[in-house]
Amino acid sequence: MATIAPVDASDTARAGFPVPPRPAPRARVVAVWTVMLGLLAASVWSFVDLGIGVSSLTAGFQNAADFLSRMVPLDFPPVAELVSLTLQTLAIVTVATALAVVLSLPVALYAASNTTRNRVTGVTARTFIVVMRAIPDLVLAIFFFRLFGLGAVPGILALGLHSIGMIGKLYADAIEELDRGPVEALRAAGASRWQQIWSGIIPPLMPQIIATALHRFDINLRTSVLLGYVGVGGIGLAMAEALNTMNYQRGMALAFVVLVLCIVVELISGAIRTALLGRQNGRRRGLLGVLDRMSGGWMTAPTATHDVPRTARGRIVTSPPWDADRIRRFLGIGATLVIIALAVAGSRIEPAALMAGIADIPATLALFFPPSDGGILDRLIEGMIATVQIGFAATLIGVVLAIPIGSLAARNVAPNRATATTFRTLIVVVRAFPELILAIIFIVMMGLGAVPGALALGIGSVGLLGKLVADSVEETDVRVQDAVRVGGASRLQVYASATVRQALPAFVAHVLYQLDVNVRSATLLGIVGAGGIGFLLLQANRVMQFETVTFIILMILAVVLALEAISAWVRRVVI
Repeated sequence: MATIAPVDASDTARAGFPVPPRPAPRARVVAVWTVMLGLLAASVWSFVDLGIGVSSLTAGFQNAADFLSRMVPLDFPPVAELVSLTLQTLAIVTVATALAVVLSLPVALYAASNTTRNRVTGVTARTFIVVMRAIPDLVLAIFFFRLFGLGAVPGILALGLHSIGMIGKLYADAIEELDRGPVEALRAAGASRWQQIWSGIIPPLMPQIIATALHRFDINLRTSVLLGYVGVGGIGLAMAEALNTMNYQRGMALAFVVLVLCIVVELISGAIRTALLGRQNGRRRGLLGVLDRMSGGWMTAPTATHDVPRTARGRIVTSPPWDADRIRRFLGIGATLVIIALAVAGSRIEPAALMAGIADIPATLALFFPPSDGGILDRLIEGMIATVQIGFAATLIGVVLAIPIGSLAARNVAPNRATATTFRTLIVVVRAFPELILAIIFIVMMGLGAVPGALALGIGSVGLLGKLVADSVEETDVRVQDAVRVGGASRLQVYASATVRQALPAFVAHVLYQLDVNVRSATLLGIVGAGGIGFLLLQANRVMQFETVTFIILMILAVVLALEAISAWVRRVVI
């Protein structure tokens, strides 16, 4: 067997073949890695300072038996009541998601570089998207609850407006990636700007519009349960009332219903997204088939993202004729519109109360200004630091768990297909659990505080971060790995020297994104007792100290925007 001898640059140079010196790292790259090391140090410090360790975990697991004894038997509400709560929750989420799509589409058209009117409108639209994403839906729910009182309206507006941050960005990115040929052809034929958008942008964008909306529907369903803690109706409100009165049998029964509901919705939306985006959906049956459809074909997809979009019959997706596939999609859109109409009717929105609330906006806004720390600035700073610590510690836990799990879920790294399928199954199962339910379980086991929140977010991170890591590893150039393997490297050496080095920029971007998500989620989980600024926010709202609520909101915005700026700068440099 032939062997490859290492090349010594100095020997080669002496032999008359000068090797160019290794370029010095750029100053910006050095700065980025310095920041990353600082974030790592902050994560380790947060992990230690919060007291996350073997002793706390051991004590928590020892309380598991007591927790189970208080939880079982589960006390489900009567069927009629349970159906009513479920339909109310679905109606709120459906109307909120539809509202977000309707508002996000024009914002995305103004934000996309190829459809915006000018640079000012483009920057303005993208700034609006960033601001909507930065304001937690919990904060919006508090404001709208004060404005409109009990009912579905606060939840719909909070979820709908916050969703613009995600949907608007994804729509804008999708518009910029569209083929410009149809629009240029329409422009050459004399079509107006809106005719170009209506005929050249909307039709090819429609699958992405619906797929993104379905994905956001999943997220809004999970969040709507959390908003029950601030008065938004549905299952979340009933669950909050049960847990606040320590009725764990009823509370965990409703949590179980939420879990089943999330799995069913994700199963349906995953199948629809797969059909709309034209990915090959595995016909596998049994549990793996169910999990595959939940993940949108991700478990059996031959590659992560490089497949050419195809219909269920294997055709490349273009502008299709009125064949059976297109008729089926058309009927699906019609059914969606009917569902939205039913959801609007089921949400019981009262136009008179809505208009009265809108008329009271100036008076209600006056309650929130000027911002005031309420004389508890020290506690607010301490709570904000605790929230950031929870986010950092959760991200550290997530990275430690997700990188090996995600790597073994990648088919070009796993020793065999069974191993990859096993770890992909684990990732999909973890993703099915709402973080709120994980947080409640850990809180009941360990008591109130930051540790349960960090553990819930850390374990929940495996679902998203593990999937992103697996996709990034599969997107690496296998020829580099083959070259290292031919040189006699072991599997671990190939992974460390070829796979990780290629995927490292993507890893960095994914970790920063997860950190951003975890800090936002840490704010929300505080209202269920997971510690941090969220608990103080909820208390200020309950005692009607709205100036303090505004002060806390500004603190959250400052931290979230600072993290987002750092994340965007790092991603721009390393990718």
